[in-house]
Amino acid sequence: MDTTESAASSAAPATPPGQARRLTVLSGPSGVGKSTVVARLRESHPQVWLSVSVTTRRPRPGERDGVQYHFTDDAGFDRLVASGELLEWAEFAGNRYGTPRRPVEERLAAGVPTLLEIDLQGARQVRETMPESLLVFLAPPSWDELVRRLTGRGTEPPDVIERRLEAARVELAAEKEFDLTLVNHSVQGVCDELLALMADH
Repeated sequence: MDTTESAASSAAPATPPGQARRLTVLSGPSGVGKSTVVARLRESHPQVWLSVSVTTRRPRPGERDGVQYHFTDDAGFDRLVASGELLEWAEFAGNRYGTPRRPVEERLAAGVPTLLEIDLQGARQVRETMPESLLVFLAPPSWDELVRRLTGRGTEPPDVIERRLEAARVELAAEKEFDLTLVNHSVQGVCDELLALMADH
């Protein structure tokens, strides 16, 4: 597995018509900065399509349905699982998250650069269902920095934070399962490297 800490700027051009793209999956422990990296990447390169996950979690302040997540209840999520409409799904911190299958398959078939931001359980499922996908692990500069980011959010009670820290220990131990690792020293650096990887198709 390659570990990359520096990055070179690159574009992620569309694949020629009729040629499917390889799916890129970004994963890593909670608090490592996945959402921040993806937001920066989408601002500068809107041609990269980010799958919007379905979740049973309640919206956080400022989140909108269909933008950050598709919000649903447990019964709605059960229906999606039963009908095979999710590419992957996982439970985390008492809530469930899943990736709608059809939009991903349609974008890949059309040659659109496609990115998933999902957790370890979901990444493992994608590895099984789409083995040609590129799995990228986003790692923190250090464990202490990850703890600082998780405890500094101020949006969750202590018991949820402790569950996230326990999950983070498990997720960090799974780094070797991924194709390569990017260390989040710099949000822009990680964005540049991700774009380079998506362009190298």
